[in-house]
Amino acid sequence: MSGAADRATDALYGLGWSTVKKLPEPVAKALGRNIADIAWKRRGKGVLRLEANLARVVPDAGPERLAELSRAGMRSYLRYWMESFRLPTWSKERVVDGFTPDGLRHLDEAFAADRGVIMALPHLANWDLAGAWVAQALGRNFTTVAERLKPETLYDRFVAYRESLGMEVLPHAGGAAFGTLARRLRGGGMVCLVADRDLSSSGVGVDFFGERATMPAGPALLAQHTGAALLPVTLWYDDSPVMRGRVHAPIEAPESGTREEKTSVMTQALADAFAGGIAEHPEDWHMLQRLWLADLDPGRVAAPGADAGPVASGPAE
Repeated sequence: MSGAADRATDALYGLGWSTVKKLPEPVAKALGRNIADIAWKRRGKGVLRLEANLARVVPDAGPERLAELSRAGMRSYLRYWMESFRLPTWSKERVVDGFTPDGLRHLDEAFAADRGVIMALPHLANWDLAGAWVAQALGRNFTTVAERLKPETLYDRFVAYRESLGMEVLPHAGGAAFGTLARRLRGGGMVCLVADRDLSSSGVGVDFFGERATMPAGPALLAQHTGAALLPVTLWYDDSPVMRGRVHAPIEAPESGTREEKTSVMTQALADAFAGGIAEHPEDWHMLQRLWLADLDPGRVAAPGADAGPVASGPAE
C-alpha cells in the first residue's frame, strides 16, 4: 500500500472507533446492515470470494441460495465490525449478557487439572466479543496473536483495542510468539488463537470440506509442548442480540507417532470441529480471503509441514 492509502485506511478505522461507538445501538445495527447490503450489491472481490468459499461449505446450493448466504454473510461480517467498534464502551454487564456459550465444563475440567488452555477458533461471528466475555465473565486474561497490519498505526490501534478488552496481544512474526505462548500455558494460563487460515507457507495440510487446505501448526504444537488442553470453539449469531457459542471436547495428542504425525492428526481434528460449526452456520463464517490450496497462488503453496513458526491466523482481519 502507498503512504496515502495507508493513511486513508487508518483514518477510516479511526473514524469507525471514534464515531460508531457513540451511536445508539439500533442506529449502529442499521448502519452495519446498510453498509453490508451496499457492499454485497457491488459484487466486489471480497463478496465474490466469500461466495466461492461458501460454495465449498454448501455444495448443493444453487446461485440464488449462494447469493442469499453471501448477503447474510456480509451482514454478519458488518455486525462483527459494528460490535467491535462499540465493545470498549460496553459495560461488564452488557458484555456478559452478550454471549452465551455451551460446553464450559471442558474449560473447567482443564483448569481443575492444572492445565493451561488453548482456545482455537475459526473466523466465525465475533471472536473479540468471546474474548471480552472470557475476561469479564470468567475473570481470566489471556494471550493471543495478531497479524501485523499496515500501516503500523492501524496495527497499534488493534493492539490497544484488544488490550482494552483484557487481552495480551503478541505480534504474529514467525516463531517469535511461540515461546511466550508456551510460557503462559506452562504457567496455567489461557491462549486464544484464530486458527482456520494459515498466514505462512508451512502450515499443516488438512481435508476441509472435501478439499485440501493448510491450517496453522501452532495450536497442536503448543498443546504437545506444554500439556495444555486444546479446545476448539465455534461461534454463531441467531435472531437475538446475544451471540452463541460452543466449547468442544479437547483434542488430545495421539499416544504414538512422530511430532509431525501427531500435529497432523490434531490439526485435522481441529479442522473437523471448525467445519462442523461452519456448516451449521455458514453465513457467520467471515472468510473473504482465499483459503483452499486450489485457489492460492503457486508461490504461496508449499509442501505442508509442521513448522513451529505459524502460530495462528491473526484475529485482526
